[in-house]
Amino acid sequence: MSTAHLRDVTDDTFSGEVLAESSSRPVVVDFWAPWCGPCRALGPVLERLAAESGGAWLLAKVNVDENPRIASQLGIQGIPAVKAFHRGEVIAEFVGAQPEPAVRGFLEKLGPNPADVALSQIALDQAPDQVRDALRSVLEKFPKHGPTLLALARLELQHGDAAAAVALLDRLDPEAEAKLARELAALRLQIRATQAGPGGDALGHAFTLGATGKHREALELLLGQVAQHRRNEEGERARKAMLELFDVVGPRSELANEFRDRLAAELYR
Repeated sequence: MSTAHLRDVTDDTFSGEVLAESSSRPVVVDFWAPWCGPCRALGPVLERLAAESGGAWLLAKVNVDENPRIASQLGIQGIPAVKAFHRGEVIAEFVGAQPEPAVRGFLEKLGPNPADVALSQIALDQAPDQVRDALRSVLEKFPKHGPTLLALARLELQHGDAAAAVALLDRLDPEAEAKLARELAALRLQIRATQAGPGGDALGHAFTLGATGKHREALELLLGQVAQHRRNEEGERARKAMLELFDVVGPRSELANEFRDRLAAELYR
């Protein structure tokens, strides 16, 4: 098995695929065996997090039954054993299956995310085509990097391509969506306003108001639509749009709390 984020490594390939590779990005080595129950629990967690990283770090899998030499050289006595390498040296390690939050914490200590670094080096004051090309280059290396997907989607929308923006946002994984929730909600609102266009229906007008920062006016309009059409599809669309706006203004903000209470009162009166 070999991908941008995952490789099966042997005694013979360890030097090149772990030690040499660790000069350009962290390499996390999972020492495991097919008969090991805790290994079967930890392995999928590591593999999923490696995929989510978009290649920011490499997961190397070493079957200790088939590759006893490297396991012996590194003093592996119990499995699963995980060692993180950087510039050829072990910089962090743990033994035994760990819950996902602990594994995430372990990975966060490996250093700056290369995808974040690559994005930060893009000069956003360049010509739009240059910025677009630079963002696409980052995505070629880190295809699931949420901030880059969001930045490129925002640029595509600014230049009138709402469909391209939507396609980019559809590539976000759940973790990235959670981390970028508020920014993502605001951009999706702008997309909806663009798609509605001028002279649209009440819902489209509400999206336009929200996208231009007139959040209270947008919520008032949507609440009026819920009150008028609460027993049909149009009212349900307005209710869902209000929930989207709550994410934009902040789910725990005073404005969201006020209109959440007013919406509940309207729905259950």
